[in-house]
Amino acid sequence: MRDTTDILISGGGIAGLAAACAFGAAGFRVICVEPDPPVTEARATGSDLRTTAFLHPSIPVLEAAGLWARLAPHAAALQIMRIVDAGGPVAEPRVIKDFNAADLSDKPFGWNLPNWLLRREMLARMAELPDVTFLPGLATTAVLTRSTEALVTLSDGRRIAARLLIGADGRGSMVRQALGIKVRTLRYGQKALAFATSHPIPHDNVSTEIHRSGGPFTFVPLPDRDGRPCSAVVWMDHAAEVDRRLTLPAAEFEAEMMDRSCGLLGPLKLESRLTAWPIIAQIAERMAGERTALMAEAAHVMPPIGAQGLNMSLADLTALLDLAMADRAGLGSPAMLDAYHRKRHLDVQTRVMGIDLLNRASQIGAQPLRDMRATALDALYSVAPVRRGLMRAGIGVR
Repeated sequence: MRDTTDILISGGGIAGLAAACAFGAAGFRVICVEPDPPVTEARATGSDLRTTAFLHPSIPVLEAAGLWARLAPHAAALQIMRIVDAGGPVAEPRVIKDFNAADLSDKPFGWNLPNWLLRREMLARMAELPDVTFLPGLATTAVLTRSTEALVTLSDGRRIAARLLIGADGRGSMVRQALGIKVRTLRYGQKALAFATSHPIPHDNVSTEIHRSGGPFTFVPLPDRDGRPCSAVVWMDHAAEVDRRLTLPAAEFEAEMMDRSCGLLGPLKLESRLTAWPIIAQIAERMAGERTALMAEAAHVMPPIGAQGLNMSLADLTALLDLAMADRAGLGSPAMLDAYHRKRHLDVQTRVMGIDLLNRASQIGAQPLRDMRATALDALYSVAPVRRGLMRAGIGVR
């Protein structure tokens, strides 16, 4: 015996859940499997304390999925992206440049939300969709593709035949490996720390990225907590330094993050546990195989700079959904999947390589090279057409 469906999504992270909602809302029969049941409370063991900034080109697909109405009340707007170079002999700002969304339109760059909350709202939306089935606690263990279907075996032994298999199962994707699709991986010797902090100075909806050495220290606005301004922080540094900080008492950690933040938002208080993960960049050789599309980290991974990661995943979803809606009968066909690869792969390569360059620049330790970085930031910002062009490229609009 086997079950059948239009689409099987392997991976129920944020990208996979968004895809399940989007295709379910469009009338497709969807099964989504995820080996690790989503944690939907901030203080629960295993909760994802990172945040996601949805840039405004990502909003239409969330609206079509019936998700944005749920998410918008919890979101903090990102009006200004502030870049700070603190690469002088002492840890203090020496170049501060504000990239203001008002230079492009009347919309903010995007909106920031905690990842645990995204999972909560996405699961609630999935429960409203009659043709979407979510199977937490189950993994994809085998994939066999044919010209007419993908046959997927799950960890409980059941088999599901799908017209389209979507691999959204992360950087070590089993689906990608089963199809024999190779990846190129770049390693940096870095890790990232993610946590929430409160501070006495309001963030005023400004996302602030501070560059010194080892990697950027980034504040991303969150809604106030108990009357105090709050931000999510992603702090990238050499892996050994991150590992050392993970062992520090709270007071010592707060002193180090205060120093690294140059005191821009005043004394910082740690408001959550710390999570850490290794930083890599990775690109799949192809975005698709027989009856299969790769999306999100199964297809591309990059350092958390410029809010690119999940927004690229939603660009993948938008492309897949548009192609599926244009020819429902051709769902999962070679023509559809070739078109998907052509539409997405060049953009993925360009953005991953661009973020790779930015990350390597942020790691610079030698003082003369730090000085060159500050000079380049000042020069690029000073030319208005260049500044606007960089902002458009960053959020994915023309």
